[in-house]
Amino acid sequence: MYQEIVYTVAAPVAEIRFNRPDRLNALTRRMLAEMKHAVAQAEQDESVVGIVITGEGRGFCAGMDMQALSALGASGGTANRKDEDYGLDARPGDPDMGEEFLRGHSYLMAVRKPIIAAVNGPCAGLGFVLAMLCDLRFMGEEAVMTASFSQRGLVAEYGVSWILPRIIGVPKTLDLLWTSRKIRADEAKEMGLADKVFPAAEVAAEARAYIEELAAKAAPYSLMMMKRQVYRHLAMPLGEAVEETTRWIAESTARDDFKEGVNAYLEQRPPRFARVKAD
Repeated sequence: MYQEIVYTVAAPVAEIRFNRPDRLNALTRRMLAEMKHAVAQAEQDESVVGIVITGEGRGFCAGMDMQALSALGASGGTANRKDEDYGLDARPGDPDMGEEFLRGHSYLMAVRKPIIAAVNGPCAGLGFVLAMLCDLRFMGEEAVMTASFSQRGLVAEYGVSWILPRIIGVPKTLDLLWTSRKIRADEAKEMGLADKVFPAAEVAAEARAYIEELAAKAAPYSLMMMKRQVYRHLAMPLGEAVEETTRWIAESTARDDFKEGVNAYLEQRPPRFARVKAD
């Protein structure tokens, strides 16, 4: 089914690996369609608790393939194919998040399971955007990030102007977008772009281990609801966020997960939480 990514599931982890290593995993329209389709597959797979997105070879993702961009420019934008043209039409993401979270690549924030970008190497342009839209970013020690849009005569693309200030603040966001300078792992960790830093060869394994630990200790339903709360409430007034949370608290205490969590604690044993059901 997939030509430009590798999709594997070793429960509780689904891994999506960009697979154009000779081009530093530069994105094509097909690769984006394959990634979205694979994310939808992982979201519907009840054995999957979380998703890791990484790159084959020495790169994470170098952004859009320059040949694809050149063709797009030459056609006046008409060369952009749709997902269904590849037989890969998919609609990942929780509709309860709201329509604004289901536009473009923002669907990553609406997916009902944790997503970790394992940035094993260069991460630029749209690859940088995709990493920012993941929930966590684990970065290889030698990896670098760059927005790159200003050097291509572009604007800040696909929601990065919304999410990046919420991760690192406005001044740092403008600096990174204006200069398109390269950010190495130590600086990325210091400013909050990277959540954890590991040797490049270990970064994907560490991301998988993180999800495995979540699966062993945390309720997947709780993970889903917390992700929904955090992203939805970024754009809500405090009162509305508290009101929505109060309603969800009542719903969560009536669930079997709550009873299991209490019983596991009292009985001093690992919890046995239910997985998130497919639609």
